Amino acid sequence: MDLNKVMLIGRLTADPEVRTTPQGITVASFSIATNRVWKDQQGNQQDRTEFHNIVTWRRLAEICAQYLTKGKQIYLEGHLQTRSWAGQDGKKNYRTEIVADNMIMLGNRSDSGSAPAPRAASTPAAVTSSSNAAPVEEAAPASVTDEEIHIEDIPF
Repeated sequence: MDLNKVMLIGRLTADPEVRTTPQGITVASFSIATNRVWKDQQGNQQDRTEFHNIVTWRRLAEICAQYLTKGKQIYLEGHLQTRSWAGQDGKKNYRTEIVADNMIMLGNRSDSGSAPAPRAASTPAAVTSSSNAAPVEEAAPASVTDEEIHIEDIPF
């Protein structure tokens, strides 16, 4: 049995980019930053920020485009996918992405720091990629740990 499952909590590094395929399917792409904090052998606190490329499709993409902005904290579930293509120079390129199936917006409206207010009056708390899914779940309070990402830590 194989398993390809990703669960992340992080902050958007930019507003989602939204496109429509020639078949009329909506796709949104964005990246989130996650932080890992640990102590080295000398007891000094170290941290490392990772950036993850996220792709959402159909209704989930539409919701991400409508409600997510730079700095917004989200929880998402999905799976890893690696694409390959030939570049203009003929060299083969690879990109590993997380294809999100579920997404929950965390925090409150002012949680995103300097990011603009949400683009709609009411915000769904939880969303799945199922075409019939309605945002009915309430987001559970996020637990605060030493690994929290601050908007100032995002390098752009």
